[in-house]
Amino acid sequence: MDFYEGNIFRPPSEANSLILQVTIGCTHNKCSFCNMYRDKKYRERDWKEIETLITIAASQQHPEVVEKIFLADGDALAMSQNKLLALLKVLFETFPKLKRVGVYAGPKSLLNKSDQQLHNLFDAGLKIIYLGLETGHSPTMKFINKGCTVEEMLEAGKKVKRAGIKLSVMVIGGIGGKSFSFEHAKASAVVVNQMKPEYLAVLTLRFNPGTPLYMQIEKGLFKSLKSMELVQELKWFLEDLDLSNTIFRTNHASNYLVLGGTLNKDKEKIIATINKVLNENETSFLRAENSRGF
Repeated sequence: MDFYEGNIFRPPSEANSLILQVTIGCTHNKCSFCNMYRDKKYRERDWKEIETLITIAASQQHPEVVEKIFLADGDALAMSQNKLLALLKVLFETFPKLKRVGVYAGPKSLLNKSDQQLHNLFDAGLKIIYLGLETGHSPTMKFINKGCTVEEMLEAGKKVKRAGIKLSVMVIGGIGGKSFSFEHAKASAVVVNQMKPEYLAVLTLRFNPGTPLYMQIEKGLFKSLKSMELVQELKWFLEDLDLSNTIFRTNHASNYLVLGGTLNKDKEKIIATINKVLNENETSFLRAENSRGF
């Protein structure tokens, strides 16, 4: 059994975490812009495989130094409730210094869990969930084939919060293209304000060959944003955010402009930096493409 199957993806904040691939692929795997799991068919590892993974991980590392574990792949929350609870129990028994477990979660997987089930997972040690909102603009959400409505996405985020689990939300800059840049920014701010996540990250749309979106770009059906247009869109988004103690980052490798702070406390300072870039065409603030992971 391979410890990892295919490429492994994790949030930047899980860089120092032990990554356990308890599921393979993504339950939805149909977003038009994403190629992360297109070479995989979703499945859960069986319990014996998971036990073997944990045994190998514990033998290769000092269990007493593991403080964070991230459960891969793209939607580990889709596992059955009993299996997740059993997994969390074993992890905290095996790694005595473990403080938190995190997962990516699809909106439908969250909606399929009751509030009580999510609360029980929180009590068992699931402390952070990463949710790809991508956009709060309904036509764009449909266009990228996210597999849910904006209203369903909002309810999924609220369920995480009700359970006491920390919520980390991702929005994709440029996902509305030139046609809906403004609408995407403003509508996304509305949804984020209602979700009230502890963490908020803006990534930049990547153009991955072989994806439906890439083919639409080639046909001229989708017009992508240039660097300064992406910066302007980010300003539109930030202007409408009204949050309390949300950690904000644009430090993903895909981004041209790296920003960070706590919202709303640092909102004016962040927007001032954006204004400097826009008003003075201050390109020294921007990453070159070869430093953005392309």
